[in-house]
Amino acid sequence: MKMRPFGTAGVEVSEVGLGTWQLGGTEWGSVSDQQALDALRAAAEAGVTFIDTADIYGLGRSETLIGRFLKERPDRGRFFVATKLGRHPDPGWPENFTRKAVFQHTENSLRRLGVDALDLTQTHCIPLDMIERGRVFEHLGELQRQGKIKALGASVESMDEALWCLEHVEGLASLQIIFNVFRQKPVDVLFGPALQKHVAVIVRLPLASGLLSGRLTADTTFAENDHRTFNRDGQRFNVGETFAGLPFAKGVELADMLKPLVPGRATMAQFALRWCLDFDAVTTVIPGAKRPEQARSNAGASDLPPLSPALHRQLRRFYDDEVAAFVRGKY
Repeated sequence: MKMRPFGTAGVEVSEVGLGTWQLGGTEWGSVSDQQALDALRAAAEAGVTFIDTADIYGLGRSETLIGRFLKERPDRGRFFVATKLGRHPDPGWPENFTRKAVFQHTENSLRRLGVDALDLTQTHCIPLDMIERGRVFEHLGELQRQGKIKALGASVESMDEALWCLEHVEGLASLQIIFNVFRQKPVDVLFGPALQKHVAVIVRLPLASGLLSGRLTADTTFAENDHRTFNRDGQRFNVGETFAGLPFAKGVELADMLKPLVPGRATMAQFALRWCLDFDAVTTVIPGAKRPEQARSNAGASDLPPLSPALHRQLRRFYDDEVAAFVRGKY
């Protein structure tokens, strides 16, 4: 597993991390405690050190499971755990953005993870007007000075939000964005400024909710408690978080068009992850995994050689000509 520096935080993290939205058990179908812990262990054995979670994933279940995982590890210090706040239903919006709520949510995450300080706390796709007011970042800065969090970042839905944070948030360590073969706008808009300011870029949905695994068909169905059932057209939250904003049937069609381009013995998922990693601005990608074999396979993308410049050009033309017109949601 190759490592990359995490902005100016003074640490290195695995370039393939693990996203744990799936482990909450409420928006990716059910997952048992044992399944979740096995996936975390498999990722660790494959060299993953970066783990991303949020207080809203299973209303704290994901953080609690990560806390159990860390407690059993004699090498727990090698893991960098990033969490998020701002979307928890208690007390909900707009009270979530008050100093009291930010402090309480931080204490809750510290307790569930079983740590004295959070490696990274990110705002969790909060409304643009709340980002622009800046009070949430002031509260996080205070917590950082108190030693409760080591670094602060922002998980955002649009490039406008990302650029505002880059320009205005003092001490910003990272930005988390949606980025994959189906959503290439960050290449043109964000990556240059992020590199200039030495801000880490965390890539979520690198596999477009499974479309870029190449295993889905137009007839694939998902559990009722899977966002790929209840949010595929943005019924519950930003449609971009589900299938990268593509209509499901169109996404399957586009993914099938990519299959002949997958090089060598790589899986399609590894190919999609490798594409993300070929951009210098990307610090880590955080595909999710509910099964150990998924975690191990995803980690294998780090061992692949970079894709050729010709293939990168072909994938950009594919996006421009075949994909861009179908992308929905904040972008």
